Amino acid sequence: MPRVKRGTIAHKRRKNVLKDTKGYRWGRKSKFRLAKQALQKAGAYAYRDRKAKKRTFRQLWNIRISASCKPLGISYSKLIAGLKKNQIEIDRKILAQLAQQQPEIFAKIVEKAKNE
Repeated sequence: MPRVKRGTIAHKRRKNVLKDTKGYRWGRKSKFRLAKQALQKAGAYAYRDRKAKKRTFRQLWNIRISASCKPLGISYSKLIAGLKKNQIEIDRKILAQLAQQQPEIFAKIVEKAKNE
């Protein structure tokens, strides 16, 4: 029976982990055990922050819409309620962009929301 040398798959796995941790600080870029832990932690943070990103952007849009509503004499909550009552379906991202880039169109939308 011929001799079987092992370790090629393990070596490949370790090499790929170290390749993924390139640019990390201290021993986490060169020591396999530390690199593996750092990679797992990085993946967990990335997953968590993909969810958090959606929350923070929605908060930003709400703040921008609210700030643009105040000079037009309506509160954010009344604007959103008026849009729903008049069945105007514009999401907050688009509303925030309109408020920032095209205030005249945003003002027309606010007037539609005010009219009940």
